[in-house]
Amino acid sequence: MRLSLPTSRRACEVRMRFSKYHGTGNDFVMVEDLEDGFRPSAAFVLAACDRRTGVGADGVIRIARADEADFFMDYYNSSGEVAEMCGNGIRCLAKYVYDRGITTASELDVMTRAGLRHLEIQAQDGVATNVTVDMGHPAFERKAIPMTGDPDGRFIGWPLDVVERAFTATALSMGNPHCVLFLAQDERPETLNELDVPRLGRSVELRPDFPNRTNVEFVVVEDGRIHVRVWERGSGETMACGTGACAALVACSLSGRTGRAAELQFPGGILWVEWRDDDRVYLTGPAVCVFEGEFDDAWLSSLQEGAHL
Repeated sequence: MRLSLPTSRRACEVRMRFSKYHGTGNDFVMVEDLEDGFRPSAAFVLAACDRRTGVGADGVIRIARADEADFFMDYYNSSGEVAEMCGNGIRCLAKYVYDRGITTASELDVMTRAGLRHLEIQAQDGVATNVTVDMGHPAFERKAIPMTGDPDGRFIGWPLDVVERAFTATALSMGNPHCVLFLAQDERPETLNELDVPRLGRSVELRPDFPNRTNVEFVVVEDGRIHVRVWERGSGETMACGTGACAALVACSLSGRTGRAAELQFPGGILWVEWRDDDRVYLTGPAVCVFEGEFDDAWLSSLQEGAHL
């Protein structure tokens, strides 16, 4: 089902169509807007992402065309805030446009607020099964994350106390800010499962060290596999995070815990990340269409701000 929006401001006189997708459990409300006529308000995003009274999702993705790319991914966290990039979400976008015949290309360029991303679609019988995303270069300078302190300094392998618990931490940007926290070397994935991620993650996200706040990854490495739980800025704990997977792999490689490629186990499933010799990070994983539907007129009109056209 596809959204067809009028050019007038009759936002509540149409039944707005949407699709629900997920990438390794990281889920999204997808809105097709190829004519670029819809601007989701914070109220719309909050209501759509509500897991009791809305569709339920970690974010909203508006799919539009772009002059300088094949498509533009207009991404919003479930808090209603715009976000720079989403590695799981961009794979869902690729599956959406490929499976529906909006494009027949197996390689796409998608513009995001973090810049252009190149995608390669692996398909079987005309259906996208996995998508590889060129996630770009990691950035370590504090000014690029951003993080307070010496603008050209780095925060790699530093001790960090969080709510009376000690971690080793590395901060970097994958187009958005990340702080990767390593549990002690002798701790196992079972310990990771017991962490109070909401309490710890929120504490790190809101540290004054990160003026734009930060995403937070909690990491244990066992037998070459990286086990991760993630606290996403603006969404809370999610089942997986694509940019977080990239940040975790890079931090693990820098610390010697893994090589430059590894599987990452999230609560929502497995992602594969490779930090290649050209300094670019590549993320590979699945995307799944869950269901399609439409927002009711009365529900749309009940929103305080509504959906602005």
